[in-house]
Amino acid sequence: MGKAVMSSQSKPHILFTRDEIEAAVKRLAAEIKKDYSGKQPILICILKGSFMFLADLIRLLDFPLEVEFIRLSSYGRARESSGRIKVEQGLRSEVKGRDVLVVEDIVDTGLTISFLLNHLQRKKPASLKLCALADKPARRQIPVTIDYLGFTVPDKFLVGYGLDWAEQFRNLPDICVLE
Repeated sequence: MGKAVMSSQSKPHILFTRDEIEAAVKRLAAEIKKDYSGKQPILICILKGSFMFLADLIRLLDFPLEVEFIRLSSYGRARESSGRIKVEQGLRSEVKGRDVLVVEDIVDTGLTISFLLNHLQRKKPASLKLCALADKPARRQIPVTIDYLGFTVPDKFLVGYGLDWAEQFRNLPDICVLE
């Protein structure tokens, strides 16, 4: 994943400003409001990276909704993905017969999000859609349909606005490239 070559001296450079992020979140909220009018969806936030995106997004949604959190892991103690995904923290709410919207920070290889979407589909929701702040198609290994997309990003290591490197840089207000 490139983490090993980064050092504590690595400096983030802005890719998308907080204003650009705000505009994208507003656009996504408008699309979601139109599609979920008259429904009461459950929004599932993938921890940890998506929490800032979800918080900003739901403040713009003026209809009844529920929020759930799920934590998935494919790394264990290693620096590179094992390719085996496991649910570290599961859902507490029933999704059967519900409209479900998964909120993800970034879709990269597609392995983790594909695992989650298949996991949720087996629970028989009424509908299942994906909202991603960013898509990095250059790294895709499994095809993924993103129903609501903020940005398409280059094959660079991104931090800020919830995205991290070794738990650092999540608090940056912009999305940055870490070189």
